[in-house]
Amino acid sequence: MGEGDHCATAKVRVNGALAQATLCTASPGADGGPELRWRCGVGTTAERVLSLDADVLGVEARGKEVVVKAFVAGAARSLSCAPGSGKGGRKRCRRDYVFEMVAGEDAAAAWGDRIRDCLDSLGRPKRLFILVNPFGGQKCAKKIYEAEIKPLFEAADVNITMQETKYQGHAREVVSSLDLVQYDGIVCVSGDGVLVEVVNGILQRIDWEEAIKIPIGVVPAGTGNGMAKSLLHAASQTYSVPNAVFAIIRGYRQSLDVCTILQGEKKFFSVLLMTWGLVADIDIESEKYRWMGSARFDFYALVRIMNLRKYCGRIRFVPAPGYESYGELVKQDETCAVGCQEQNGKSPCSYQGPSVEFQGSEWRSLDGPFVAVWINNVPWASESVMAAPEAKFSDGYMDAVIVRDCPKTDILALLMKMSDGSYVKSPYVTYLKVRCFLLSPGQIVENPKRGGIIDVDGEVIARGEGTYGKKQNQDVMGYGPSIQLTVQQALATVYCPK
Repeated sequence: MGEGDHCATAKVRVNGALAQATLCTASPGADGGPELRWRCGVGTTAERVLSLDADVLGVEARGKEVVVKAFVAGAARSLSCAPGSGKGGRKRCRRDYVFEMVAGEDAAAAWGDRIRDCLDSLGRPKRLFILVNPFGGQKCAKKIYEAEIKPLFEAADVNITMQETKYQGHAREVVSSLDLVQYDGIVCVSGDGVLVEVVNGILQRIDWEEAIKIPIGVVPAGTGNGMAKSLLHAASQTYSVPNAVFAIIRGYRQSLDVCTILQGEKKFFSVLLMTWGLVADIDIESEKYRWMGSARFDFYALVRIMNLRKYCGRIRFVPAPGYESYGELVKQDETCAVGCQEQNGKSPCSYQGPSVEFQGSEWRSLDGPFVAVWINNVPWASESVMAAPEAKFSDGYMDAVIVRDCPKTDILALLMKMSDGSYVKSPYVTYLKVRCFLLSPGQIVENPKRGGIIDVDGEVIARGEGTYGKKQNQDVMGYGPSIQLTVQQALATVYCPK
């Protein structure tokens, strides 16, 4: 018996027991969207509910049965339970709910079509191109893909094309020539490195203005995983591979700022962070201990603190409103401008950076020596380090963390408070938002013949003489000349939890 255009009821059997089910494809439910309800038994008041948006992956009609493929917190929520049940930190799991339609196969087919149409109307992606990095982290990405990622996409009836990356920079090459019309989104199964390559590959395309509109999904399967952690944490979701996959399946989107990093004619695009000093040294020099997993960072942090380095150098920045009191006014005429010349009203080149220009009167400066300089685009640098607690995904600003003079004992205390971001409250930490940033890196105070490392999104873009892994002409940029960062608000798009 029907209940209007958007609701239908039917007698079903659930685990052999007769029940009544109600499918509402437009009325607001517990999560503000369409839902499937059923009573646990004839004559009872207990009712269970699945939100088609928040709980359901897909549906399949098998003869007289309707199989609802769900991803739920524990079991389906009981409306008669205490407030908050089924929400919060409960672990989600895959579960099939089987409804045998008393009215037979035609009724099952009709309900299956109705649920499928409703899921399709939610704007979920149907065709995804997936890049899997088998070398990241502890080299488990392929296993994670087969065991946890692929089954969820298949249950959601998503058509997936998977490609493994074979070397550093491969993802950038693939995306730069990929026929994006064939896909609704790109998914990165890796640490943050593949995400960065994907963004750089898109922005080096001639058709970047259309290409950058494609949503990018991030599934954590590497060492850093700062973007995945940031997205899940912002939605109060538990950090996990299945939750990241389900966020992509649901299809909700978040705009993302992109930073352009320039040194002369050399260019790189960043979506997470740039570090120089202590944090960069820990991140890159600990590579030799990669076999330790994420514990390598904690171990090497102690090594670096015991032999603390300070770097000569200078930073200049255009502060965001409210941060104009930081630093000293720049006396010389400093400018910051990027852009691509148009020809006949059209851009003949790949993305060049934001079309902005700041005059010398807007600049401030800080001189070294520095212990650490950390520029962030999102709150989490990794799954366990909240580097920039005030960072937003698309506010048009970068969050700068600067440490100049700090005793070793206090450095250790700062590192221990990075898990919740409270370290930024230390008097030794300068935390501010900036619109443009210039880094002029120098040598180690204790060893003037040796330079430092500049790390962008987990990859080295410049390193001075005597640094770990230094090879001639290896890096994107040179160490010493100024490196400029500018941000374009909401340039890219990522899949995010609701």
